[in-house]
Amino acid sequence: MLLTVTTTHAPATDLGYLLYKNPARVQTFELTFGKAHVFYPEATAERCTAALLLDVDPVGLVRNRRGGPSGEGFSLEQYVNDRPYVASSFMSVALSQVFGSAIAGNSRERPELARTSIPLVIRLAVLPCRGGGEPFVRKLFEPLGYELSITPHALDEHFAE
Repeated sequence: MLLTVTTTHAPATDLGYLLYKNPARVQTFELTFGKAHVFYPEATAERCTAALLLDVDPVGLVRNRRGGPSGEGFSLEQYVNDRPYVASSFMSVALSQVFGSAIAGNSRERPELARTSIPLVIRLAVLPCRGGGEPFVRKLFEPLGYELSITPHALDEHFAE
């Protein structure tokens, strides 16, 4: 799962102060379901992008469940799923744990920046949206003032359902 936050606010690298993450280094955070990596693929004074890459461990998820897989009901199906690839509650947990101070609107080193309205572009690589699709996502976010750009992807061209 990949989430990026981009700004063109000058200087754009101030995004690091808002997120409490240094643009000059990669940081890794251990989570109960995998790891979260924060890095900056782009960090200039004109444009800065912070990326949160969530590495969900599907094998660990199955093995860490109460009782884990047993020989009798064991199936590879429980290991093969979309959890590592699409946004889910795992992304919500990672955002809360990794960017908690930013979400709370705190910036110890630049408090005035936390109170400033800055342009942000948020990209979420893949979001499952069953039962409502694009209209549902728009109904959730557009009333809050977000502008959305949505690109649907077919799971399988031969089996659209």
